[in-house]
Amino acid sequence: MLAVAQIDYIRHEVNQKGETYSNMATRMDIDPRTVTKYANKEEFQVRQPQKRKARVMDTVKPIIDKWIDEDLKKKKKNHRTARRMYKQLVKFHSFTGSERSVRDYVSKRKKELKDYQEGASLPLESVPGTAQVDFGTASFKYQSEVIDLPYLVVSFPFSNTFYFQVFPSENTECLLEGLQRIFRHMGGIPTTIRFDNLSPAVKKIMARGERGLTETFERFVLHYGFRYEFCNPGKGNEKGHVEAMVKYVRNNFLLPECTVANLDHFNKTLWRWAEEDRNRPHYKKQVLQSELYKEDQQKWLHLPEKDFECARYQEMKADKYGIVSVDNKEYSTSPRFAKQRVKTRLTFNTVAVLNENNEPTRRI
Repeated sequence: MLAVAQIDYIRHEVNQKGETYSNMATRMDIDPRTVTKYANKEEFQVRQPQKRKARVMDTVKPIIDKWIDEDLKKKKKNHRTARRMYKQLVKFHSFTGSERSVRDYVSKRKKELKDYQEGASLPLESVPGTAQVDFGTASFKYQSEVIDLPYLVVSFPFSNTFYFQVFPSENTECLLEGLQRIFRHMGGIPTTIRFDNLSPAVKKIMARGERGLTETFERFVLHYGFRYEFCNPGKGNEKGHVEAMVKYVRNNFLLPECTVANLDHFNKTLWRWAEEDRNRPHYKKQVLQSELYKEDQQKWLHLPEKDFECARYQEMKADKYGIVSVDNKEYSTSPRFAKQRVKTRLTFNTVAVLNENNEPTRRI
């Protein structure tokens, strides 16, 4: 088919200047019948785009994309290789293309996803599968007394949902125990988690925004594989969603003071409270938060097979009465440890004295 400029030239030369069909055909090196056709054509219809025959890769690209997305939630050792994808396409999807075509597409697609993730700057509120974490404090009735206890909130900005658990303290062990407990209940791990500069996670804020992480928190991150972000100092608003959820949880679930007889039993009831709260429309999207939460779930990373040991090993010196101090609380070991250095294992709710083989000899 001739270009528009060629057709216009033919019509001008033949119809307005009187050039013959044969001379125009010679000058343009085309068939005289083509000149005749375009010189006398009355109607030029809109050219419809041609439907090309689908390439062999087109039908399997969505399948490969789905596999790559699934693999990104797993550890690298569990990712499908391009060769494995090719074999599955041949066996289960009647693929007739070459292995090289699959390899090239997989390599290109992974690079595109990597570039997107590294360059993405969307706020966490816009991205499903992300979370924010912070502690709050509330009053509880325990053994006829009113005491203040911290509670850990993990919020999901995309769906405006949350989970929370109450703990005896606000230390590293409670933070990690709470996160692990919530991950296990969720059945997955948020891809990115934003924290304030919590002392259980950050031991020092260095130049250029770098953080020196506590050793236990660093190992926890490696174990579960999520990306972490920290707010800039004095910029708590950068985790505004979880701050709002901390207040929402206190006002809607923990006031007036809840009576707690057993903290473990009380925490088990909190799963249901949080999940029932999702049965309401999102304040902006006008979609049930329970439906948006499902989109969060689809993006979560897979859980590792083993739990993380949420414990800290610390050597400390007992006083003349055999008492050691942990997080500003005093614990009695035994008079035989008086003025001696003792090795301890600290969890969110226990302190154990260890022997030379790191075996507990006494719980305090």
